[in-house]
Formats: sequence, C-alpha cells, structure tokens
Amino acid sequence: MAHKSGFVNIVGSPNVGKSTLMNQLVGERLSIITSKAQTTRHRIMGIVNSDDFQIVYSDTPGMIKPNYKMQEGMMQFVTTAVSDADVFLMVTDVEEEKPSNEELWDKVAKTSTPKLLIINKIDLVDQKKLEEIVESWAKKIPGVSILPISALNGINHEFVLQWILKNLPEGPPYFEKDQLTDKSERFFACEIIREKILLNYDKEIPYSVEVEVESFKREKKITRIAAVIYVARDSQKSIVIGHQGSMLKKVGMEARIELEAFLQEKVFLEKYAKCCKCLGFESVKRNQIKNKILSCLSTFNSLFKKNILDGLISL
Repeated sequence: MAHKSGFVNIVGSPNVGKSTLMNQLVGERLSIITSKAQTTRHRIMGIVNSDDFQIVYSDTPGMIKPNYKMQEGMMQFVTTAVSDADVFLMVTDVEEEKPSNEELWDKVAKTSTPKLLIINKIDLVDQKKLEEIVESWAKKIPGVSILPISALNGINHEFVLQWILKNLPEGPPYFEKDQLTDKSERFFACEIIREKILLNYDKEIPYSVEVEVESFKREKKITRIAAVIYVARDSQKSIVIGHQGSMLKKVGMEARIELEAFLQEKVFLEKYAKCCKCLGFESVKRNQIKNKILSCLSTFNSLFKKNILDGLISL
C-alpha cells in the first residue's frame, strides 16, 4: 500500500469548533479553546502518523473581515492555509447561516481541492432541524460532501478520518514520524497562559494582551518558565494584576496546572504584567517579530519540502 501524506487545513468562522475538532482528530490538546471570538491567533499544526500515512492538520484563525492590524495578520495565516491545502475541512455549525468572511469562504468552496463540509454542534438540534440545515448547505455549495458531527462529544469523528484518508494524496511524510506539531514548547506555554487570561477577564482585556515567554529552562525534575503579560495601558495592568495580585495569581495557578499536565513534569511559573508604553513599543515589537520568525522556521522547511515534492510529482 502506497504511503499517503498531506496538509488537511481546517477553515471556518470564529467559534464554530475548529480547534475542538483538531484537538479531537490529533488526540492532543494543541489549540486553546474558549467561548470568545478570535481565541486562535496563529496557524497551529497537529501531526498524526501511521505506518501508511501522515496527516498534517492545520487549525487556523476564524475567517473574519479584518478591522485592524492584528486581524489582518490573522487572516494572512488563513490565506496561506487556503493556498497550500491538500484537503479542506470547511467547518460551520448548526447556528451559522452564512460565514463571517463570505469572500474567503467562497474562494475555498470554488477550489478543485477535495473538501468536506462539516456541520458541527449537532447535539444542539433535533433530527428534523438538522436535515433542514444539511439541505440548505447542499444548495449553497452544490456537490460538496457534507458530514454532521459533534466535535465536543466525539460524534462521527471516525467518518472524518475515513474521508480524509480516502482523499489524501500519495507521497512521503513532510515531518519526522515522531513529531506531533510544528510549534515549540515555548509557544504552547504562551498559548496556555493566554487561554487563562481569556477565561478570567472580560471586555477589552483578553484582546489587549500579548504573552511572551522570556525564559524556558528545563532542569532535573522541573521546568522553570518566566512569562511577561503585556498590556496596552496602565489601567489594564492594574486589572490584570487584581487586588493584591489576586487575579495574576489565579491565572498563574491555572496555567501552571495545565503546563504540568502538558509537559508531564513539575513547573515553576513566574509571571509579570507590563505595559508596552512603559517598556518602549519597539522592544516589544522586536521580540514579537523574533518569536514569529523562530516559530515559522520549522514550518518553512516542511512547506519548502512540500512544494519541491509537489513539483516532482507533477513532472
């Protein structure tokens, strides 16, 4: 049996369950999940290996019409995912009537790349309503394969995998067979801390925060992590810290517990809240650019390899 491999890119509007679906398909909690929109800011890859195949799942930020610079950057990740997919999982849910970014959604729908339209959260509706939803989407995207699922409850996941393996192209693996993701442990430390911020704060705070891991040191039986939570204004810094440091302590405790589960060892987590303007925006921006470059290096090698292999196959 020939070896199969490819990029399975998961696209859709915010909060339809893309990250939950990828975590279930990969079997690991790689993407953070909250009820807030724009939880996923980066493109995160999860890799599933077998003797006969390698599936590279790609979780992307929710498709939106960008209103400011950060959203423009998030949509660049989505645009890249549209261009390098071997297979698309187009995710919607039982409540969505039309995507947040119809132009980008239509672009995916019109490609010749194999695509599966996944209707998520079917546990929220009865059978009659579900049949109406399936019929409606079948009219909107004629000829597309449609699969109703519940990502949260694991309903119909096995059929997603079966469809992917049927449509995955033949080819060698793009990553090492023991590799789980393209991201570093530092990246996931940032994401876990940011998730706890999203869960513990309201209003503008979750969207005005950036997390940077300044140091990540593995020692015997313990990992020491120092993280900075950057905010835009002094007033936000006070909210993040809380009365006598109570909120920052709560975020730190919840993040440490999850980091220990993720890393499978004890974690000592130091955390600080700082205001960008107090430090000088350029230094913060420089660090963010540096981290973005580092996080992209491993992905670049595999994507470059993918383009070369695709070129050879076409010859």
